[in-house]
Amino acid sequence: MINFIICSGSKDFANNIKVIVKNFMMNFDIDENIYLFNNYDNIFKNAVSKITGFKTFIFDIEDDKDPLINACKYVRKDLSDWNSIMLLVVPNSELMHSVLENGLFLFDVINREDDYEKKLKDILINVMKYYDNRDNCLTFEANRIIRKIDFREIIMIEKEKDSKRCLVRTSYGKYVINKSLKSVCMLLDNRFIKVSRSMIVNVDQIMTYDYSSNKIIFKNGMMTKEISRSCKKEISKIIKSYNDV
Repeated sequence: MINFIICSGSKDFANNIKVIVKNFMMNFDIDENIYLFNNYDNIFKNAVSKITGFKTFIFDIEDDKDPLINACKYVRKDLSDWNSIMLLVVPNSELMHSVLENGLFLFDVINREDDYEKKLKDILINVMKYYDNRDNCLTFEANRIIRKIDFREIIMIEKEKDSKRCLVRTSYGKYVINKSLKSVCMLLDNRFIKVSRSMIVNVDQIMTYDYSSNKIIFKNGMMTKEISRSCKKEISKIIKSYNDV
C-alpha cells in the first residue's frame, strides 16, 4: 500500500496533482491511497499521524514563510518520520535552492516554472524504484496485485483454518497470502517469533505478555492466547530482552 498525501492552498492544483498520481499508478498492480489537504492544521496533523504504511508527501509551497514548511517539520521532527518520501513544489528556482538547505531530507524539489507535470512523473518513477527496493517488508501477490507490507505494521500472521493459506493482520487491515506459515516465516526477520503451530507474532507490536494467563496484548488492543506451552518461556525471555534494550 502506497499513501500519497497532497497538500496545497489551491484546490485546483491539488486535484491536478491527484490526477497525475492516479494516472501514473494505473501502470502498477499496487494499491494506493490519495489524501488531499488544503491547509496545515489540526485536521492535517490528526490525519497524517494515523496514516500507516509507505507515505509520499507532496507539498505545494508558495514562499519561504509558507505554513507547509512547518508541515514538513511536523512530519520529520514531531512524528520522527524520516522514512517517508517528501516532495516540494515551489514557484521559482530561488525558493527551490532555499528549501534544499532546510535539512528536511527532501526526496526532490519541483520548480513550477519548468514543466512540473513531466518532472513529477519522472520523480514518481524514482519513488516506485525506492518502494520496490525497500528492505524490511513482506512482498506477496494477491489477486494479481503485488503487495508490500512493512514488517513494522504486521501484528500477527495466522494459518487460515482448513487451508494452506495465511492471514496477515496489520495495523491497518488484514490480507490473505497463498503461502504456508512455514514459507511466510522464511520471509521475515528476527522481530517475528512463532508462538504456536498456527501463529507468528511481531514482538515489536506486543504491549504486554501475561505468563500466568498466557495472554499477549498488542499495542492496537488485539489479544491472543494462541501460545503453545513450549513457547511460553522463550516468549518471556525475548520480550524481556527487547524491553531491556
